[in-house]
Amino acid sequence: MAAHPSRRSRLPILDGVLPLDPAGVRTDVIAGATLAALAIPEVMGYTKIAGTPVITGLYTILLPVLAFAIFGSSRHLVIGADSATAAILATGLIALGETTGSAEYVALASLAALLCAAVLLVGRLLRLGFVANFLSRSVLVGFLTGVGIQVALGQVGGMLGISGESGRSLQAFAETLQAIPEHGSLPSLALSLATIGVVVGLERLDRRIPGALVAVVGSIALGLAVDLPAHGIQVVGPVPGGLPALGLPTSVMTADRVVALAPTVGSMVIVILAQSAATARAYAMKYGDSFDEDVDLVGLGLANAAAGISGTFPVNGSPTKTEMVDSAGGRSQVAQLTCAAVVVAVLLFLSGPLASLPTAVLAAIVFLIGLRLVDLVGLTAIARIRTGEAAVAIVTAATVVVVGVEQGILLAIGLSILEHISHSYRPYDALVSRHHGRLRLEPLDSGARLVPGVVA
Repeated sequence: MAAHPSRRSRLPILDGVLPLDPAGVRTDVIAGATLAALAIPEVMGYTKIAGTPVITGLYTILLPVLAFAIFGSSRHLVIGADSATAAILATGLIALGETTGSAEYVALASLAALLCAAVLLVGRLLRLGFVANFLSRSVLVGFLTGVGIQVALGQVGGMLGISGESGRSLQAFAETLQAIPEHGSLPSLALSLATIGVVVGLERLDRRIPGALVAVVGSIALGLAVDLPAHGIQVVGPVPGGLPALGLPTSVMTADRVVALAPTVGSMVIVILAQSAATARAYAMKYGDSFDEDVDLVGLGLANAAAGISGTFPVNGSPTKTEMVDSAGGRSQVAQLTCAAVVVAVLLFLSGPLASLPTAVLAAIVFLIGLRLVDLVGLTAIARIRTGEAAVAIVTAATVVVVGVEQGILLAIGLSILEHISHSYRPYDALVSRHHGRLRLEPLDSGARLVPGVVA
């Protein structure tokens, strides 16, 4: 959707917050607290993919979140660490011969974030936000469905207490299933099922109750009272506290390093641009909100600049975190600002209790979030109207699950462009007629008459 006309009369700042709905602030604050409770352990997990220290995961949902909330336009999109960009980054840095977790590795990760910021801001000058216009609703439904399946698959191992493979690809998921007899933990599975019961049960009782937050707080209390690892239940473990030190990674800011990082940065920018646009557009369509793709490019660019100067790795628009906020009732960037405030408190005062959070609880909650992204109702509705578009959605979902998010996004853009071209050359024209008292669509050459009073 295009930007609201009133936005053109002022600087595009706080578009994701204004106009502020006083009645919805309380719900947004609760949603932000829920996001923090779920996203903090999740982004810590992404550091294992990126190859950076655990603390850098928390940094991805601090200054980058603030930057996008101020300068982005989407009311729903959540910025933070993402598995796709983390995996691309790690692959690129390891190919350069860097050792994961080393000071130089972390500095290069920050440099990559700064380079992503530069490319995204140049993209704003070139108005590349139009790419989002080529992402049709059917492709968006397929894309988010594929992401949901992939997310759900990735949590099965954690729910069973199996460490190692995340299970996000079908091969890794199969390896996780093979490891169940030897490494599966019944206590972890029981805790996971209990978590699902609490979340689903409280939501059915009253959707305003943040079931996920209740489950996280309760499980931390359990972890503080009981030695869970002694019972075969893994916990997050020690988390160092403190706010990030701000500065540029000057030790690696050389021309040869920039050139070496160029292919990795290019791949990440494509994923950031397409995935963020797809997610923002999907939720804007869901709620009938306005958003501006070009303004979001500024928000994404400045969010990555904030990541670069705060010692962490590139950030992206996250479908999973966006769904976390949406499920908790958040409808504006007030929720994300609340999340950032909670992260500050955690970094300063609460990193100790966080260490007692069972990983099985986190896995179960994210598993439910993944299932909610699987839009079978939307796919069915598309199939009833156009079977061809339903096939496009299914192919997009299958590509995300079988091949990967990056490839799924590129395929989604390609299929959307083909779909636009096809509709331009073969528009669907019909007459609205009345048959036995009911309205229906008739071909133009059917001889049917237009319903009186209808303007077509």
